[in-house]
Amino acid sequence: MRAQIDSGRCHGHGRCYDLAPDLFGDDEEGYGTVLGDGVVPPGKEHDARLAASNCPERAIDLLEGE
Repeated sequence: MRAQIDSGRCHGHGRCYDLAPDLFGDDEEGYGTVLGDGVVPPGKEHDARLAASNCPERAIDLLEGE
């Protein structure tokens, strides 16, 4: 699974990095960013899905099978 954030949809609420700080961070303006290369490590899939489902703008895309 790979995570990505659509910067055009992100409004900087911060739920992604509050719920999954190992996977998401924030940039200098407070908008969400994906940490590393976006590959969700084994055992962190639940955290990625939780962050995605709690994003008000649905800015997080989770790509299965990657």
